[in-house]
Amino acid sequence: MGRGGRGVRAVSDTSIEITFMYRGVRCRERITLKPSPTNLKKAEQHKAAIEHAISIGTFDYAVTFPGSPRAAQFAPEASRETVNGFLTRWLAAKKKHLASSSFDGYRKIVELRLLPALGDHMLVDLKRKIVRDWLDTLLVGNKTLSNIQSCLRSALNDACEEELIELNPLAGWTYSRKEAPPKEDDVDPFAPEEQAAILGVLQGQARNLVQFALWTGLRTSELVALDWGDVDWLRGEVMITKAMTQASGGIAEVPKTSAGRRSVKLLRPALEALKAQKEHTFLADREIFQNPRTGERWTGDQPIRKTMWVPAMKKAGVRYRRPYQTRHTYASMMLSAGEHPMWVAKQMGHTDWTMIARVYGRWLPNEHSTSGSKAEIAFATADTQLMNCVVRPTT
Repeated sequence: MGRGGRGVRAVSDTSIEITFMYRGVRCRERITLKPSPTNLKKAEQHKAAIEHAISIGTFDYAVTFPGSPRAAQFAPEASRETVNGFLTRWLAAKKKHLASSSFDGYRKIVELRLLPALGDHMLVDLKRKIVRDWLDTLLVGNKTLSNIQSCLRSALNDACEEELIELNPLAGWTYSRKEAPPKEDDVDPFAPEEQAAILGVLQGQARNLVQFALWTGLRTSELVALDWGDVDWLRGEVMITKAMTQASGGIAEVPKTSAGRRSVKLLRPALEALKAQKEHTFLADREIFQNPRTGERWTGDQPIRKTMWVPAMKKAGVRYRRPYQTRHTYASMMLSAGEHPMWVAKQMGHTDWTMIARVYGRWLPNEHSTSGSKAEIAFATADTQLMNCVVRPTT
């Protein structure tokens, strides 16, 4: 770099080159000065003044180096968009390409997290250190940290595509903590006696909904979107082809993945809940489960929790968990009973059973003293049959 690594060096008999970083770009500019020791010292002072102006946001490339080709690249109209302005514009463009639930997740991250913390920064000045230092202040788990970074990384990728920035500062980098705070939704299924207590204080449509949820493992968004036409009574299955969230505004949307579109076997308790529910909504031939207070389809998790779930948990004397724990309860019951993990994965709408093993591994049956005995019996039988077929030589 010249002169002891200070970013100043002689490049000819009449000029000195200085090197500095501006908006993530390494810049080199020449000053018309004879490279004497005195002038090299002046060049160092000039470089220091430039870096100070950059640090406080007052540096104007075109004023400092009016004849430089770089001046056009860093012109205010081309590069002085704030993070606030860009993310607001980016979010509006994303709305037409994302499902309502996905867009609502992005919107919450942008409006509640990114804009308050990073919005005043110039887009071209946003650096990895700025993002890392901010993330380090958040009292959230690694899952939330990952979601925030995923959203911002996607936006910055689009900024690169628009040539607003040269490089995505989050590319190839992820911030996480070794010891994250506890997640809000750890797997915490209901024991059989807790299930009985909850169902015992419910009646009518509320009881049918909870019993059906416990024995199908459906997501809340899938439960509220079910119509009677989705039930195949002959096969004993219910078809999951749509989901409905509060973000979708009461409009059913297709599941995010192909695995989410599936048929779920109706086990006896689930089938009994459906038959009991016929009394309430079957003749209307529309939604299966309704809010008893309004006679309309449930609109999502929040009204179920407020009007039915929380009072039931208090009345039953059961330690509070979110309604989503009915899904975890289903998985734990199926696995502890010895059902195949791949079957459980398909029932729940997962593409493979690796997630099932990772999340619900402690409910998989443990090996015991008889493990392997089936293989011994099967192959011992085959071995005996083979030996009986061997013709022994006569003596």
